[in-house]
Amino acid sequence: MPEIRPFRALRYDPEVAGDPAALVAPPYDVIDPDLHRELLARHPRNVVRLDLPQAVTGEDPDERYRRVARTLAAWRQDGTLRKDPRPSVYVYEQAYRVPGTTVDRTQRGFFARLLIEPFGPGSGVLPHEKTMSGPKEDRYRLLRAAGINTSPVVVLFEDPDRTAASLIAVASGRTPILDVMDDDGVRHRVWAVPDDGEDGAAARLCAVAGAGPVFIADGHHRYETAVRYRDERRSNHTGELDPSYDFLLALFVDAAEALTVLPTHRVVRGLGESGLARLNDRVPRLFDATASTMDALVERFGAAGGLDGGDGRFGLLTREGCWLLDANRAAFAGLGSGGDAVRVLDVSLLGTALDVLLGIDASAVAGGQRVAYVKSAAEAAEMVAAGIDGADAAFLLEPTPVASILAVARDGDVMPQKSTYFYPKALTGLVLNPHEW
Repeated sequence: MPEIRPFRALRYDPEVAGDPAALVAPPYDVIDPDLHRELLARHPRNVVRLDLPQAVTGEDPDERYRRVARTLAAWRQDGTLRKDPRPSVYVYEQAYRVPGTTVDRTQRGFFARLLIEPFGPGSGVLPHEKTMSGPKEDRYRLLRAAGINTSPVVVLFEDPDRTAASLIAVASGRTPILDVMDDDGVRHRVWAVPDDGEDGAAARLCAVAGAGPVFIADGHHRYETAVRYRDERRSNHTGELDPSYDFLLALFVDAAEALTVLPTHRVVRGLGESGLARLNDRVPRLFDATASTMDALVERFGAAGGLDGGDGRFGLLTREGCWLLDANRAAFAGLGSGGDAVRVLDVSLLGTALDVLLGIDASAVAGGQRVAYVKSAAEAAEMVAAGIDGADAAFLLEPTPVASILAVARDGDVMPQKSTYFYPKALTGLVLNPHEW
């Protein structure tokens, strides 16, 4: 079973650093160059300087990571960042509107340390996503230079009795230590729950979340980087008892929470007239197609965050016409790979369809030349309508249900690329985890 512990977080001192809303940032992997420049300009002590250091032309590639270490040391020295005096878990609430809808939701969990385990049979930490080497190398260099987790890995746990929800509700009835609104209108609040022994709320939260395996929802690259870093530190520090680098920062969320998983739509490039004609001819092999319009499909799938998903339903946009597709499950029987849980996912069905209908197999998709990924249904439609970057067709998706994510992880399978996008993202800079006790 996973081991979960309270910790002494490193946090901004607002009396020294200023307005917390100007200091936090989205996770590094959703920050584009324009937003990066804006965050750097927003405040000289914005956490983006630690989590996504700016590269300088002509400098040693590792210098940007060494600069993070120097910045971190300086901020600790001048009081910008202070370490909490007592180990705690940190209850976290996000209040938000589901994108494309009028639905308001509140999601709660808690930050704590998670003992790092390698993936595999018997592990208490289960993944569901493939990773790529580039992001892992970046995160490894940052972790090696600074010895700190700036962003959490988000993990789901199962708590049928909702004990954790009750404990979190009590904690969130108090005055928060942080209360900020982000650029997307999401309100983030944090409460410290000090460790008062094995009968205290902090220990009980850790015990409940660690009663069964936990499932990585977001942050696979960060987790695998932490495994590599731990192994390197172990090889250089033999005999050290209970080292802090055996743990990483995690946000624990009950899988029964009203979680929002957004889809990532697929835009297919370079089909040409012959490819589009072949697509139109072959679609009935796998789908029941109902004629629709681009506007109607964009409206429906633009609000996909409010849909349950998992029904094998897609929107197909081309310049020749648009259709609502329903997968013919019998036609997909025997196609695809992996266990039952992964083969029936909408993203898996679509991957199979791209191969069968268009000859775009998994290797071609992974290469990034034939298929582009976009979060916005409207953006996908615009790309197709204008033929931007060779776009000829777009497949709009519904979200992957949380239950399906857990089922795939239990089977030891991983999902196709860009299968899940959990919303909203946990802000970076609320609590930092230094690799020390």
